[in-house]
Amino acid sequence: MKRVGVLCLLVWGLLSGAALGQTQQVVDIPTRPGVTQRMIVLAPDSARASVVLFAGGHGGLQIGSSGGFGWGQGNFLVRTRQTFAEQGLVVAVVDAPSDRQSAPFLGGFRQRPEHAADIKAVIAWLRKKANVPVWLVGTSRGTQSAAYLATELPHGAGGPDGLVLTSTILTDKGGRPVPAMPLEKVRIPILVVHHKQDGCEECKPANLPTLMDKLTASPRKELILFDGGMSKGDPCEAFAYHGYNGIENNVVTKIAAWITAK
Repeated sequence: MKRVGVLCLLVWGLLSGAALGQTQQVVDIPTRPGVTQRMIVLAPDSARASVVLFAGGHGGLQIGSSGGFGWGQGNFLVRTRQTFAEQGLVVAVVDAPSDRQSAPFLGGFRQRPEHAADIKAVIAWLRKKANVPVWLVGTSRGTQSAAYLATELPHGAGGPDGLVLTSTILTDKGGRPVPAMPLEKVRIPILVVHHKQDGCEECKPANLPTLMDKLTASPRKELILFDGGMSKGDPCEAFAYHGYNGIENNVVTKIAAWITAK
């Protein structure tokens, strides 16, 4: 897909109000030279905070100009984006950037300085849109993006105001898992969300202490464990316990309440 590197290009995607409850924007913003970052944006009338949502897997959502997804429609954070907005949160669902619009998409890119530059521009854009705190929210492989960015973009220097990790990658034979990152230097609130029955090999609940023990500098941290729902298919995919299948609304409501708590 051709991306236009202008000062700020907004492509409006008028999607079905019956399906989503409100109009979405498809937004492209310039980040690095010759590169744009595309995202789906939902904005409530009165915003309490903003959230940047990072899908798992390879992260290449391939968002079209009309707001359709080439991949990842069922991802936990993608399919619940409207629920986040209904909680009074400005929502930005980020795609892979314009120079990563083919395989492996965000594979091998989630922990690179270029990724940090792209999302720093997203955070700045959201702060201009609504003068509210900006949080990073990742699920599964998306936690490797969100956690890395929190370590690279300090609060007060263009970085996020808070971090939410859901179904965190706790071990990783092919790369650096979240607990191996320098999380001890992250000085923002951190919420960790996990399903007690998560069957994904790299997200075993028994390994959660290795993550929580690293959050020593966070002024406010909590682990919330969920139970119930249903599990279908691959245990690492979106409609298993790993993706909070059947309990999505409860999970999102509690995340939003934690983000907006004073």
